[in-house]
Amino acid sequence: MNQESYIDPCLPLIDLHRHLDGSVRLETIIELAQEQGIELPAYDVESLRPYVVIDGKADGLMDYIGRFRYLTAILHDLDACRRVAYENVVDAQSEGIDYIELRFSPWFMGNTHDLDPAGVVDAVADGIKAAERDTGVRAQMIGIMSRTYGTETCHRELDALLAHRDHLVAIDLAGDEIKFSADLFSEHFKRARDAGLEITVHAGEVGGPDSVWSAIRELGATRIGHGVRSLEDPELVDYLREHRIGLEVSITSNVHTGVVDNYGVHPVRQLLECGLLVNLNTDGPSISGINLRHEYEVAAPKAGLDPAMTRQAQANALEMAFLADDEKRKLLEKKI
Repeated sequence: MNQESYIDPCLPLIDLHRHLDGSVRLETIIELAQEQGIELPAYDVESLRPYVVIDGKADGLMDYIGRFRYLTAILHDLDACRRVAYENVVDAQSEGIDYIELRFSPWFMGNTHDLDPAGVVDAVADGIKAAERDTGVRAQMIGIMSRTYGTETCHRELDALLAHRDHLVAIDLAGDEIKFSADLFSEHFKRARDAGLEITVHAGEVGGPDSVWSAIRELGATRIGHGVRSLEDPELVDYLREHRIGLEVSITSNVHTGVVDNYGVHPVRQLLECGLLVNLNTDGPSISGINLRHEYEVAAPKAGLDPAMTRQAQANALEMAFLADDEKRKLLEKKI
């Protein structure tokens, strides 16, 4: 069985969980740092790589998140944000991706250089729209509230996101899942839902099934970022299956953050065998040193998936996408 068979050419290739600020070219980091006199531990790609790209495992989720500092340090102005957004879509095209949802926290991206969060949203939107025109790749934006900054800052971050609501398809909650539980943000997500935005929430990655339940019940999530610990609660599994709540699974990221010990024990196969709506994603491809094809052709087989399962994951991604039915049909028609 050749590797290509793990990706069905008759189905669109889709990434629904990719952090825009976790997908920055090392070359771009170096170039922008040199232009602005920003200090890096190294100024050539191979010497910088060990500081950004994980080899083996990070020291937990927050260590993984900490590596983003090199990717955000170079976002010294809105033009840099625009460039990184543009390159995200260009790189998606080079991976053969047909549709991508790029998520980002404007506060996290702008914090190092005190950029206006609303300005960051506008710049990212401008970069993505320009790249859509130039590449033909369909791309949409998910705004993140970074829970690690606390509830008050997240209200301000949400203000910035809602100021450009027309650029967004959904709102997410990311960051420290243990110290900042979902129920703290119920008011924030009511505002997001009232604005007509879809809801996806990081949950069940480090936290257990209760975290997933809270994302659904307290925040109104219709998709879950990661959710790999859902299997610990059979009632939750039944609920996810019955209500078609999708799990955005990122196999390599889960290994790198220590959520699972290795590829071989990743629960993605069991999640699919339970009939759950699971797809495959990259999460932070620059930090994991991967692309989406790696997740299908390398990570998935290591985690026990066969080509029928990866094809199902592809089909699930189309069902899970925050797209209207007519746009989903158009994506399929392009592959025929």
